[in-house]
This record gives sequence, structure tokens and C-alpha cells, in this order.
Amino acid sequence: MSSSIETGVTGADAVGSTEGLRNLYYARFGFAVVWAVLMLGAAATTLTPLGIALLVLYPLFDVAAAVIDFRTSGAARPKAPLYLNMALSLLTAVGLAAAVTSGIPDVLRVWGAWAITAGIVQSIVAIARYRLGGQWAMILSGGISALAGASFVAGAGAPNASLTPLAGYATLGGIFFLISAIRLHRRGARAR
Repeated sequence: MSSSIETGVTGADAVGSTEGLRNLYYARFGFAVVWAVLMLGAAATTLTPLGIALLVLYPLFDVAAAVIDFRTSGAARPKAPLYLNMALSLLTAVGLAAAVTSGIPDVLRVWGAWAITAGIVQSIVAIARYRLGGQWAMILSGGISALAGASFVAGAGAPNASLTPLAGYATLGGIFFLISAIRLHRRGARAR
């Protein structure tokens, strides 16, 4: 896959990309933690109105984050994977809105399919951006997301299917965003 990283990013572009990604990653960490806490209280074993809203909000936030990423990452943006991420997350929001009418198992299946595909895309984007720094955590997060997605799909068939694992998934993803943000922050400080 060809990306602008491979064709050369100027020092100014790299610093701007690093700052934009760092700020976005901090925001994603904060959102993930708050979302997880609210989700634990709202919809662990039953689908409540707040839990349904939170389920649909998460992939919509991911769409917004991908749009911000696309606009702020300058020459470091791998266009096709970011477009794919936006489409997957938007389809997931629609899929979750439909799945909540069928129950928690279907929600877990939709979420699991999204976690698998989004995790793969996240790893591709992070590999393309590796030279910016702080991306090893994003690569690892993408791989874990794909594995977690498979476990959500498998867990959907359990008699006591619950949404509790989604809160852990969001929290762990948020921690990886925090790690990357800190690494990008340190790299940006050294570049100055």
C-alpha cells in the first residue's frame, strides 16, 4: 500500500500531523473511559434507552474522530483506510440501531463484526503512520480489537450474553489511545 508517509513528509507536516493526532488520541481516551463508565451503569444485561443511545453513539463518535483525523493529519493521512473506517463505523451505527430491537446477542454480533474490521483498518493506518511515532500501541490495539470482536461474536450465543465486555473493550482501546498520545507528545517535545 502506498501512502504519503512512504513518499516523504516534510518536518513541518510531521509536526502538525503529530500534534493533531496527539490531541485526537487524548480526546478518544477521554471519550472511551466516560463511555465505558456510563455503559456499565446503563446496559450490562438489559437494553435500556440510555444503553441503546450509548451503543449507537460509540461508532458515530468513531466516524467523527475519523473525519477529524482526516482533516488534521495532513500528509500523514492514509486516505483509503480512513474513508473505509468512516464507512464501517457509520454502517455499524445503523446496524446497532437495528440490532437493539432483536436483543443483546445481535448487538454483540454487530459490535463484534465492527471490532474485527475496524481493528484491521486501525492496524493498517498505524502501520502507514509508523514513522510519526507512537503507533505501535495503535497496531497492537487493532490486533486486540480484531480478537475481541471474534470473542463478542462467539459470546453472542451464550445463554447469559451481556454488554459488560464492551465497556472493557472501550476502556482498553482508550488506554492504547492514551499511550499513543503520550508517545506523540514526547516525540513532539523532542522535535522542538
